[in-house]
Amino acid sequence: MRIYDYKVKTRDGKDFSLDKLKGKVLLIVNTATGCGFTPQYEGLEKLYKKYHDKGLEILDFPCDQFGHQAPGTDDEIHNFCVLRYQTSFDQLAKIEVNGDKAEPLYGYLKEQIDDDIIDGMKNKLAMKAIEKMPGVSKEPGFIKWNFTKFLVDRDGNVVARFSPTYKPEDMTSKVEELL
Repeated sequence: MRIYDYKVKTRDGKDFSLDKLKGKVLLIVNTATGCGFTPQYEGLEKLYKKYHDKGLEILDFPCDQFGHQAPGTDDEIHNFCVLRYQTSFDQLAKIEVNGDKAEPLYGYLKEQIDDDIIDGMKNKLAMKAIEKMPGVSKEPGFIKWNFTKFLVDRDGNVVARFSPTYKPEDMTSKVEELL
């Protein structure tokens, strides 16, 4: 299968085919509204505003799998993001990224790239601390926390997987390369 063969749910429960995004650069992120990394919504929005007209799409999947950090309904989460971070990209339905109930798209993404890019010693130490949290696995592919980011090129190839500690604004050059 290719990434364009997947369908996901919108926050209002409708099917959305990724086939509609052919030719776009995709940034796919599992997010949470009550996480230490939640301020990354600002960086995501800046990337979106700067590059959306050039072909960047952000697929935001709220995920409540890590420390119950994405409580609320899909609409409540969306409203929080719009009001707090002025996000203009849309969120999709809340999902799980690991385990038996994991969103199939995430199974595919994890098969393509099973390890995060982590920048800097501070961020490596932060990820070591996250890896010690209850329920976090070291098995290949396992999503360790919210704000893991996958970057997909215009041909649908998963080209990078960034750790939760990797800030969206530090991805600018990689996004520009793909656009």
